[in-house]
Amino acid sequence: MATNWFKYSAPTTFYGLAGKLIPWFAFSAAILFLVGLYIGFVVAPTDAQQGEFYRIIFIHVAASILSMFLYLVMAGYAALGLVFNTRLSAMMATAIAPTGALFAFISLWTGALWGKPMWGAWWVWDARLTSELILLFLYLGFIALHASIDDPRRADRASALLAIVGSVNVPIIYFSVQWWNTLHQGSTIKFTGTSMHIAMQQAMFITLAACWLYAIAVVLARVRSIILERECHTQWISELPEMRP
Repeated sequence: MATNWFKYSAPTTFYGLAGKLIPWFAFSAAILFLVGLYIGFVVAPTDAQQGEFYRIIFIHVAASILSMFLYLVMAGYAALGLVFNTRLSAMMATAIAPTGALFAFISLWTGALWGKPMWGAWWVWDARLTSELILLFLYLGFIALHASIDDPRRADRASALLAIVGSVNVPIIYFSVQWWNTLHQGSTIKFTGTSMHIAMQQAMFITLAACWLYAIAVVLARVRSIILERECHTQWISELPEMRP
């Protein structure tokens, strides 16, 4: 019998599904983080040019990718909520924003840790670094704008417009090293192949998968809290086991 997945587009049904999925994603993320970081910081060999400092990429690359992709997902949910007036879409966009901001901050922070020994400075106004900083400000602006409006529906619409307009910054981040003469190095792994050691590749992809799973688990947990907050006056919320005295 086919499952009707559209029924989970409503907060009433999605709340229970999210609660069941969170432990699986969280546990898987923890395992992959341990495996990926062990391979990256213990098994992978020292880089011939950058020495031990290159190991920051096992965190930096994953955080950078997630910061960009989560913004596009957030903008997509915001657009769905704006066009179709779907409650859960707007809630998902709101839930994604703090996690995306966290990854953007980690990307900038680890980039600074790598940049100091490589470039001799914690920060340079490089095209990619600057556009990544703008991405962090867009996340923070989305969160601040949504929190500043008391009416949830109006807050959803206003922040959705900001998210949609700000999405133009994501391709700028990605293609900045091709469009401008920047200090930031290009993509290490390309479709044409890579010269990276196999252990380095394994560590990078495993930590990337771990970040994905972590992001999903945290966003699902946050959207459950948002559903409880917005639907607190409905009958189905009062009937939940965790809401009973």
